[in-house]
Amino acid sequence: MVCSEGRRKMKEARLKDLMKDWRVITLIILVVLSVVIIYPHFDEKGNLATNLQYGLDLQQGAWLQLEFKAEVIGFTTDLSQEQFIANLSKNLDADVLLVDENHLEIRKAYTQEALEPLITASGGKMISYQPGVSKSTADLVKRILETKINTMGTKDAKVNTLTGLNNVARYVRVELAGVDIRQAQEIVGKQGKFEIRIQSVGNATEHVLYGDSITSVQVPTQEPAGSNKWGVGFTLSEAGANAFRQAAIKYGATVDPNNHQLAMLLDNKTVYSAPLSTDLASQLQGQTTRQLFASTGTGNPGMQQATNLEIHLRAGALPVDVGVAGSGSTSAALGEHFKMMALLAGFLALITVAFVIYYRYREPSIVLPMVLINASEIVILLGFICLIKFQMDLPTIAGLIAVVGTGIDQLVVITDEILHEGKVPSPNLYLKRLSRALGIIMVAAATVIIAMLPLALMDLSTLKGFAIITIMGVLVGVIITRPAYGKIIMEILSE
Repeated sequence: MVCSEGRRKMKEARLKDLMKDWRVITLIILVVLSVVIIYPHFDEKGNLATNLQYGLDLQQGAWLQLEFKAEVIGFTTDLSQEQFIANLSKNLDADVLLVDENHLEIRKAYTQEALEPLITASGGKMISYQPGVSKSTADLVKRILETKINTMGTKDAKVNTLTGLNNVARYVRVELAGVDIRQAQEIVGKQGKFEIRIQSVGNATEHVLYGDSITSVQVPTQEPAGSNKWGVGFTLSEAGANAFRQAAIKYGATVDPNNHQLAMLLDNKTVYSAPLSTDLASQLQGQTTRQLFASTGTGNPGMQQATNLEIHLRAGALPVDVGVAGSGSTSAALGEHFKMMALLAGFLALITVAFVIYYRYREPSIVLPMVLINASEIVILLGFICLIKFQMDLPTIAGLIAVVGTGIDQLVVITDEILHEGKVPSPNLYLKRLSRALGIIMVAAATVIIAMLPLALMDLSTLKGFAIITIMGVLVGVIITRPAYGKIIMEILSE
């Protein structure tokens, strides 16, 4: 009886020491925080709900893959770049942008055979041909689509440009949860309502022109060149320029610009407001001007505002034509079925792992901590997914299941290394073996991270989730759960 009481007190003391260990405390805190972030609860219909966001694989929605109607060419010319680009733009009747010293972006669809003689006639020679657009244009298209989708109140939307190693993007993929394919096409194809108004009396404003009077929009630039002042240049049609001048004179913006500011609205929301510059106000008193420049400020804030204003001036219209290269949708019933199957697959993976571990060690006191540590890893990852608002899809689920497998592998390495001779080592020898096991795990983790990095960094949207979750799972394991397991298994084996 005394011996039993002594063992009980020793267990309690070991448990208290275990709960005071910083590695175990860190693990517990992260699990609790993750559960709070995930927030499992019952909704109004009595169904279990969480803060997890699901992609198209696991809920109703649609996706569109759009192909850019443009090409990036390599060139050589004996003319100046400015002269060659001007000639080519005129011959092609298209916008031609300089990507770098040897490459041009042509914002119109041409085959290689049709393009080559036109380039020769413009004074140059084509040395390479790639369908698509430059990375900067692809990023602009992505921002425009995201802005358009967000202003329309569509939630859980993803826009991914598929850019190759040559920095040429041929496709952009748009995923819209909660809508059907018809709605998706309407949302992506719809152009916003852009309007310029002028302050008349007090806070009242009067209409000047709509976005259809804007014939072209330039990229953000510094004016004067080399200064730190950013802005966006744009061109008005002849009718738009006349309407702009008449409104500026009528409402007094040419003589008192500070009290008669111009306001730009996108879908009735003000996106820019500023008075006419002194030079422009003076110029408008004598003549119309089609070339305007909207200043946005200095430094990085000014550059960011200029970038946003460029998107608004385009009113959701893309700088290059696109065509639908592919589309698809997931029904609500199919999404629920996939969600249930994914949950079942994860649960079965955990149970199967538990049986295999039990078969190997035949000791419940070893199996239970392993399974709980593995489960805590998944909970922490789900909390991280919630925190960054990452969408759960089938590749992400596959990543979580892969984390279960690699996690158990590493826990087995720790356990086998400690029980190398089939018996519990002394504390000093235990620490040496644990350090050796963690060293092996670190090398294995580094290998997995290096293997997954290309998938995580490349624009392969269907595989990105798998790679990111696998990398995060490895990092959570190495930094948090493996050291905690080492301390826990030490206390268990000492029994």
